[in-house]
Amino acid sequence: MTNTFGVNEVEGKAVIVTGAASGIGRAIAELLHARGALVVAEDIDPKVSDLARPGMVPLVADITRDGTAEAAVALAIREFGKLDVLINNAGRIVYKDIVDMSREDWNWQMETNVTGAFLHTREAMKTMIKQKSGAIVNIASYAAYFTFPGISAYTASKGALAQLTRTAAVEAIGHGVRVNAIGVGDVVTNLLNHFREDGREFLGEHGKVAPIGRAAAPEEIAEIVAFLASDRASFMVGAVVMADGGMSVQVG
Repeated sequence: MTNTFGVNEVEGKAVIVTGAASGIGRAIAELLHARGALVVAEDIDPKVSDLARPGMVPLVADITRDGTAEAAVALAIREFGKLDVLINNAGRIVYKDIVDMSREDWNWQMETNVTGAFLHTREAMKTMIKQKSGAIVNIASYAAYFTFPGISAYTASKGALAQLTRTAAVEAIGHGVRVNAIGVGDVVTNLLNHFREDGREFLGEHGKVAPIGRAAAPEEIAEIVAFLASDRASFMVGAVVMADGGMSVQVG
């Protein structure tokens, strides 16, 4: 390994980032691009088009729809000639007690956090297996393991994503493809904005219950993604790296 920490560790790699219009996804896309990656920035939000620049190609698409993953992979190959990295970042949350949740709420949650990640993983792996190399990084959550009232669908989806990570990892590593995830804690993003106006402020306050005493900035998570996507993480397979300010290790 010749790269030094934080300096172009993903240079020349062709990457797909889902959920790239804002928050963690945007931070990932911008950081990887700044370090020399060639990026397909994908999001259902048309604002992702604002990221267009040399080496960064936006794709406005719904990751849950059939054909979207295929289109994203095809775009990377058409623009950059290959696909080295997939970042399954797109996510959303239903914040309701189980007794108040409809089947439509449940499906809405699962489609993005699990099905969209599955579809993109499947299509990326097809290409990566052929080229005998690649890395997939899934943005999971401490909610894959721990919970509190009101987030049953979210915890179920992130638990499923953690297990998808592990299974994909053992299926892919024999072909030179690494799959890992990050167990993210509270990050100040727009995740809650669809049902509360103070979503960013709420996440900032909720993060204070972690041992670190604060929520993360999206750029802090992007740094971990850059490492896992790089060849410097070559011995990491099927890991769920916790980046939650200590939330998952405290009692009470």
